[in-house]
Amino acid sequence: MNIIEINQLTKFYGKVKGIENVSFNVKEGEIFGFIGPNGAGKSTTIRTLLGLIFPTSGSAKLFGKDCIEFGSKIRSEIGYLPSEVFYYEKMKVKDLLKYSASFYKKDCTKRINELSEIMELNLNRRIEDLSYGNKKKVGIVQGLLHEPKLIMLDEPTSGLDPLMQQKFFDIISEENKKGSTVFFSSHILSEVQHLCNRVAIIKDGHVIKVEDIKTLREDNYKKVTVKGESLDSNLYSFEGVSQLTSFDHMLNFFYKGDVNFLIETIGKQKVQDILIEDPSLEEIFMHYYK
Repeated sequence: MNIIEINQLTKFYGKVKGIENVSFNVKEGEIFGFIGPNGAGKSTTIRTLLGLIFPTSGSAKLFGKDCIEFGSKIRSEIGYLPSEVFYYEKMKVKDLLKYSASFYKKDCTKRINELSEIMELNLNRRIEDLSYGNKKKVGIVQGLLHEPKLIMLDEPTSGLDPLMQQKFFDIISEENKKGSTVFFSSHILSEVQHLCNRVAIIKDGHVIKVEDIKTLREDNYKKVTVKGESLDSNLYSFEGVSQLTSFDHMLNFFYKGDVNFLIETIGKQKVQDILIEDPSLEEIFMHYYK
């Protein structure tokens, strides 16, 4: 079953393009990454899915229901953490979370306390006294207190220190194990690589690739390093080689093609060492953006 179904989704702000003809599905129970730099269209897609803004054209469904027509009914099953969080400054954290919990037909007190303890969030402090990182913790607890079936995260770790980031990842992994589907938008590729099963790459409002992370790495260019005393870089001027650099008796390049031909070419020279590896997600990402 698909929890999220997006078909040719388009949003223009007047004449300014937010997203155009975006299409992909997110399966039940997966952690789906949505990556691209700031301004690529990630937040526009999420806000349209949540019914916070209306699409110019196209359609989107959550839990098999149109996200605009049935938005008020399906939002109770969604946990949302925006990239920026804003609250009533004079409220105490516990009062804000109690107010948020009142929208759901369940007692969320135990879950609020559990999450607050994990994230080291002081429930008795006022919002105005919190740092940006602690306000983000409030957002995390608020988004997860009702144990939603779909968790939508928009740049969730900004403001969190590395220790809190890891605790947050552990929480999300645990929620996923319990059955929640996670939609994870980020421009920090190491986060996506660490957590997600599949990923969509968005560029200038268009999705240019949707793929399993493992497949994305295996089917892409190989990263090659050749070390030797007298290497001739001209020997590697053939189809499939890109981004060739030479430094300190070492050649570095990306290659896509017949590995046997590559090995045969390398064997024409005396080398000290060879390393052929899958590129990082960041290197793949930069390749698509070039």
